Amino acid sequence: MHIDLPEKRYYSIGEVAKAFGVNTSLLRFWEKEFDQIKPKKKQSGIRKYTPEDVKSIQLVYHLVKEKGLTIDGAKKQLKMQSQDDPKTVLLEKLQKLKADLERFRDQL
Repeated sequence: MHIDLPEKRYYSIGEVAKAFGVNTSLLRFWEKEFDQIKPKKKQSGIRKYTPEDVKSIQLVYHLVKEKGLTIDGAKKQLKMQSQDDPKTVLLEKLQKLKADLERFRDQL
């Protein structure tokens, strides 16, 4: 899944939820369940997600929503691979390429 977010330092929880097509409550739940998702919180409690957080959310989304893994299964999968794993990098590139090709097809 390719996410269309503008390049920024921080994203609000609403922007991230809209980009993934999920509720903000799901993002808050994933934040509690997965150590890889650590948004910065202001004193007022407002969450600000970095591009690294968005990549982690994208990986969790892929495992849970697209592959159909349970939360525990996704946790085990994430333990076995790190963010710098060449397979993960290749998967991200292929997903971006697929999204670009689908966009080109739709424009024809």
